[in-house]
Amino acid sequence: MAKASEVKVGNILRYNGELVTVTEVMHRTPGKGGAFYLDKFRNIKTGKIVEARLATDEQVEICRVETNDYQYLYDEGEFMVIMNNETYDQFNISKTLLGPSVRFLKEGMNVIVSFESEEPIMAQMPNSVELEITYSEPAVKGDTSSGALKTATTENGVEIKVPLFVNQGDKVKVDTRTGEYLERVK
Repeated sequence: MAKASEVKVGNILRYNGELVTVTEVMHRTPGKGGAFYLDKFRNIKTGKIVEARLATDEQVEICRVETNDYQYLYDEGEFMVIMNNETYDQFNISKTLLGPSVRFLKEGMNVIVSFESEEPIMAQMPNSVELEITYSEPAVKGDTSSGALKTATTENGVEIKVPLFVNQGDKVKVDTRTGEYLERVK
């Protein structure tokens, strides 16, 4: 346990039974009454913003969170199996921790996972991944308008929009946050 005055931006707290990350800390000293902290928290599971007014000596629980790189091994229904690259320990974590970017996951890829007392609470993929195009319509001759795109299927079955010059068998870099084509990889 720690005092509210020891809370810093970026700390992860257990507040009202929920895990929250501190996004803003403001110290207030009104003319009447004692000083207090007006903090903003983001709920880790729901993303909801919560404001809290804490007295300077109020006790809060700062959680110990361990964040490491893990290698994605394989899919197991609603879960994915990851392995710690140093200890070779394996864990099952929910795919929902990665959000919509989970569709770009490839075996052997490294992901960042945060654990709080043996429970996975956050996961993050790299900002971009390299994928091979397994199917792409051939470009239509004469269709050279600037910025023209066509649909292509990647090796993990995701359909993305790519420029006309990208063909089947090419490797492309894709932004995992937006699903947009970034560049062709040689």
